[in-house]
Amino acid sequence: MTTIEKPTYRLELAPDGTKATLSSPAGAYWATLRLYAALDTVAAPDETLAVSAPRGAGDTIEIERRSTIWDRAGLTLTCRDDGLDVQAWVVGVGELADVHLLGGRSLMHSQADRPNSPIGFMPTGSAFRTLFSPNPGHPASLVRPAGERAVIGVTGDGAPGRGHWFFTPAPLWFGLATEAVTDPEQAVDEGWLGLGVVAPVAELSFVQLVYEAGDLAFSLRLEYEGHTRVDGEFNAPTIVLTPGLPDPYTGLRRHRDDLVARAAAPPLTPRERPDWWSEPIFCGWGAQCHLARVQGADAPALATQANYDRFLALLEAEELVPPTVVLDDKWQVAYGTNEPDEAKWPDLKGWIAERHEGGQHVLLWWKAWDAEGLPSELCVCNPDGAPVAMDPGNPEARELLRETMNRLLSPAGVDADGLKIDFTARTPSGRALTGLVAGRDGAWGIALLHELLAVVYAAAKEAKPDALIITHTPHPAFADVTDMIRLNDMVRMDDPEPWPPVVAQMRFRAEVARAACPELLVDTDDWCAPDLATWREYLDAKLELGVPSLYYASHLDATGEVLEPEDYQALRRTWATWASRRTAGRA
Repeated sequence: MTTIEKPTYRLELAPDGTKATLSSPAGAYWATLRLYAALDTVAAPDETLAVSAPRGAGDTIEIERRSTIWDRAGLTLTCRDDGLDVQAWVVGVGELADVHLLGGRSLMHSQADRPNSPIGFMPTGSAFRTLFSPNPGHPASLVRPAGERAVIGVTGDGAPGRGHWFFTPAPLWFGLATEAVTDPEQAVDEGWLGLGVVAPVAELSFVQLVYEAGDLAFSLRLEYEGHTRVDGEFNAPTIVLTPGLPDPYTGLRRHRDDLVARAAAPPLTPRERPDWWSEPIFCGWGAQCHLARVQGADAPALATQANYDRFLALLEAEELVPPTVVLDDKWQVAYGTNEPDEAKWPDLKGWIAERHEGGQHVLLWWKAWDAEGLPSELCVCNPDGAPVAMDPGNPEARELLRETMNRLLSPAGVDADGLKIDFTARTPSGRALTGLVAGRDGAWGIALLHELLAVVYAAAKEAKPDALIITHTPHPAFADVTDMIRLNDMVRMDDPEPWPPVVAQMRFRAEVARAACPELLVDTDDWCAPDLATWREYLDAKLELGVPSLYYASHLDATGEVLEPEDYQALRRTWATWASRRTAGRA
C-alpha cells in the first residue's frame, strides 16, 4: 500500500492500481476513488481487462490499464499540497460517445493478488452526504443529497428531468460534504471537497457533465455524442479534487483561479465598461405576458411598438424612466434572420433614435440557435433534413451572424445598443445530427456554444464598441464572450404549484456568478414573480445582488396583481439608491 500524505488530504493507493482511498489528514474516510475510466465510442463500450500496478516517483503516478477497444489506456495522478489531479487518457482510434471518469467497467478476472474481483461498472465509493451544484435546478433547493443526480451543460428546457437550463453553462464544478446540510454556506467540520472539470474551452466538446449518483457512490460522465474523433492520443479533461474548502463559493473562486492558471479561462483583469451598463433595466417580457393573460393572446405577438410605448408611458407617469430598455420576444419576423417586424415596429430605427435622444439605451432580445427563416444548408439538421439549429461551423452562417449584428447594432443599421441573449440551452444535441459542424473535431457541445457566442460578441463589438451583451453563461471560460450574467427566471413555469420562495435561490445564483466571473456585471432579472409579496421581497434584495431589473409596468402576469403606489415608490427608491451607490463606487 502506497500512502501519500499532504496538508489537506491523505491518499492510500491499492497495490493493484484499481483504487485509492481518499481521507482527511486525520484519517476520516471520504471516498474510494476508482482509478480506471471508461471512454466509450459509438462502436463499443470501453471495458477494462487488467490494471497495472502504480508506477512513478514523487507526486506523479501513472496507472496503465488494458482496454477492450483502445490500443493503450491509463490514468495520471498528480498529488499537490492543496489538491489532487486525475486525468484519464487513451491511445487509438474512435468517436467518443460517453466518457466515464472516477468510474469504469471491469472485466478483470480473479487472480491470486486480486481474489473475488467484481465485474461490471465500478463507481467511486463515497461517504459524502451533501452535493452542491452551481447549475440551478429546482428553485426550492440550494443543495441536494449526494445520492441525487446533477447535470451541468448546455441543454435543457421545461420538460420533466431537464429543468437545468437557468445557467448554460454553469462552472463545471461540484462540491461535496460529509455532513447533511441545507445551506451552502453552513459550516461543516471537514470542509467541502471540490470536483472541478478543467480543460480549455475548445476541448469541452461534450454537451453536458453528469454527476451520476449511486448507493454511497458516484462517478462523472461527459456526453460527447460521437462528434469528437480520437485518432492517436486523447487526454480527457482533468478532474481536480480540492479538499478542505470552507464553502462552495470559495471553491468556485478557487476553480476560476485554477482555470486561469492552466490557461483554460481568461485571466481576471479589470474591465473598462460604460456607466450606462450598470444602470437599471426595464425588460418588457413580464408586461407582454400580462397582456397575453388579459387578452388570451400569445405573449410574443405582443412585442409591438405600440405596447412598448404604453409600458414606458405607464412607468414615466410614475416618475420612472428606465435608463435601459430591452425589447423582448418577438420583435423580429423570424428568429433566424432577425429582420424587424414592420407590422409590429413600423420604424424601429426611429423609435430607438427617440430613446437615445431621451438618454436611454435599447437592447434587443436575441434567440440563440433558432433556425427559423434560414436555409437548411446553414443549419445543423436531423436525419430527415429538418433544421434544428444554426450551424456556427458553417462559414456562410458565421458571415450571416456578422451581417446581422452589424445591421442591428451599427449606427448605419437599427442602432440598438446590445443584445439580451437567450435560449443558449438549445445547443444542438444528438448523435445523428448533421452539418458542417459535425465533422469538425472539437466543435460540439459546450465548445460549440462558445464558438457561436464568440462570433456574435466580436461582431457586436465591431458594430458598436460599447454594445452590452447579456447572457446566462457563468462558466469562467465564457467571460470573454459576455459582459453581464443574467440570473434568469425565478421559477420553472412548468413545475406544479405551489411555487417555492425565490429570494434565496436568486441570492445563490448571484453568488455563483460573482464567484466564477467576478469581472462581469449581474442582471438580477424579474420574471416570473409568483406573487406581489415575493416581487416586493426580491426588489429589496436586488441592491445586494446586481443591476436592478424590472419586467412589469402595471400588473404581475402570474396573478394579475396590480402594482400599488407604494410599489412605484419602492422602485424609485431602489433605483435612486443604486445610482448613489454607483456614484460612490459601491455598486
